[in-house]
Amino acid sequence: MPILLTSLEPLVATLRADGYRVVGPTVCNGAIVLAEIESAAALPHGWGVTLEPGGYRLRRRPDEQAFGHSAGPQSFTSFLHPPRTKLFSIDRDGSVTEPDEEVPRYAFLGVRGCDLKAIAIQDRVLGGPDSGYARRRERCFIVAVNCTEPGETCFCVSTGSGPDTGPGYDVALTEMPEGYVADAGTDAGWNLIDRLLYEAAEPALTGRAAAAVAGAGERMRRRLPAGDLRALLAGSLESPRWDVVAGRCLSCGNCTMVCPTCFCTTVEDTTDLTGEIAERWLRWDSCFDLDFSYLHGGPVRASTRSRYRQWLTHKLGTWHDQFGESGCVGCGRCIAWCPVGIDITEETAALAAEQQEE
Repeated sequence: MPILLTSLEPLVATLRADGYRVVGPTVCNGAIVLAEIESAAALPHGWGVTLEPGGYRLRRRPDEQAFGHSAGPQSFTSFLHPPRTKLFSIDRDGSVTEPDEEVPRYAFLGVRGCDLKAIAIQDRVLGGPDSGYARRRERCFIVAVNCTEPGETCFCVSTGSGPDTGPGYDVALTEMPEGYVADAGTDAGWNLIDRLLYEAAEPALTGRAAAAVAGAGERMRRRLPAGDLRALLAGSLESPRWDVVAGRCLSCGNCTMVCPTCFCTTVEDTTDLTGEIAERWLRWDSCFDLDFSYLHGGPVRASTRSRYRQWLTHKLGTWHDQFGESGCVGCGRCIAWCPVGIDITEETAALAAEQQEE
């Protein structure tokens, strides 16, 4: 039964009292970034964003909505799958020491449908028995938010990831002028709601909230092409379009760094100046890195053309072979944060048009 919260302050306070580290969107250095917050006042009330290929700008809103913005450069998966993780250290006599760190209890506040879907994808990829990801994930509480205003680069409707949140949340919110229409998806979610002050959400309000979310989907301007993208990409491996995009691509890897489903890593070893201690670290890597596919004699994918093709065909095509679904959730981050504004929807549409002509 949906209820109405007039403020998020009690929700944040209760989560913190339960021992959670509440992580939510905040304004920092000209962007909406995710950080640990101590109160709901730290949320970006009154801030929105203007997006375009290769462009991201904060803007003031005419209201004080806390979630009136679309995805920033980070996703919540970066807290479950950190950019750099220490695996172990070893000293000169051969003694191995594994990190003895407490697994944090995160409460994610403001998880959009695209990021919730991304977490579900990462659960399948990284959630193996006794993995660091699994330990962090099982202690996580999720407060999702239904989108009522899409970003200019969003296309989650065509990936089935939004603007409404799918399964996987503990509590889901829809921000309205009257407050936050809330519902729970788990027993833990209801346990939290039962300890808050709330009002019954009138049917007229819940109806307007559902209409606002549906309207956000209708206003999305970007779409992936309809049809079997896996077959499209498998049949386009020799397309001249790859040369066109390679002429613009910088191979910087920004698209993989901001993507909430990219999971590639590498292992690096370091030593101190005395050579007494060596450490092994796991860190994010990118298929755009020239050394990512290095084998004896050189990299397998030496050209920008081959590296961009690998990323796109894996994300939208061969990901199905590995995990039974697409690796794209339609968040649009790769479009906004590409320095030259390469648009994944534009590139796939061009490949589809080319195939139709043939």
